Amino acid sequence: MPIAAIGVGYVSSLSVCTTPLDWSSACRGLGALLAIRSHLSAWANVTLALAGPALVAVLGAQLASYPLTLAAHAIGLLAIVLITLAVYAWASLGEGYSLRRLGFGQCSRATPLLAIALTGFFVLVFGPMAYWVLARFGSQSFSAGIEAVSQLPTAYVVLTIMIVAPAEELLYRGYAIARLFDLTGSHLLASIVSVVAFGLAHVQVWGWEPAATTIVSAAIVTVVYLWRQDILALILAHIATDLYGIVLAPHLALVASN
Repeated sequence: MPIAAIGVGYVSSLSVCTTPLDWSSACRGLGALLAIRSHLSAWANVTLALAGPALVAVLGAQLASYPLTLAAHAIGLLAIVLITLAVYAWASLGEGYSLRRLGFGQCSRATPLLAIALTGFFVLVFGPMAYWVLARFGSQSFSAGIEAVSQLPTAYVVLTIMIVAPAEELLYRGYAIARLFDLTGSHLLASIVSVVAFGLAHVQVWGWEPAATTIVSAAIVTVVYLWRQDILALILAHIATDLYGIVLAPHLALVASN
């Protein structure tokens, strides 16, 4: 075959086999990959918010000795702080959430009043009812968890409450409900997932039956949050309730027994 014919055949084959690149398809594919990546990162962050504290509690229980040492507990406390900071850093920088969107938009002069009302309800109504129900059915009470916590210095327990109570409200109510609603389009589903995750996070410390009462209390708090969107009121009420139930009430009981 002449060389010229070979050249003509080669060129003609290129003209037949070579087709213009479909840039629109490439852009759609890239857009789909970016959307999947964004979706996965969103679920990863909300999973960290919901499961992170429970994982810290489980690992802490596996690694810590009894009686609970201050160093072992401090590591877990630091982990909770880091989880909260990481979740909110990504929520702000990676997902574009403002603090207003995460529950700080409705804070007002009514915030302390709502916090006082919630604290009074949980200390005077819900708490005694929960203890009565647990005792009535012979279930495990909060006493084992409180006894373990009592091994730590009182000032440190107070510090722990001042850190963990806000972290729980920020993670389970402030961020998780907003993000789950955006992902699922359902406030009901977002609330159920948040409430159940909150209860499971307390199983390691308090046991299954007491943790079940935290699911009920979380459901009540979640309804209030959906109504008012005031995360600061929930934080203040959570701190006050835990200070009473974990620090003040056991101390008063000890004084009365002596």
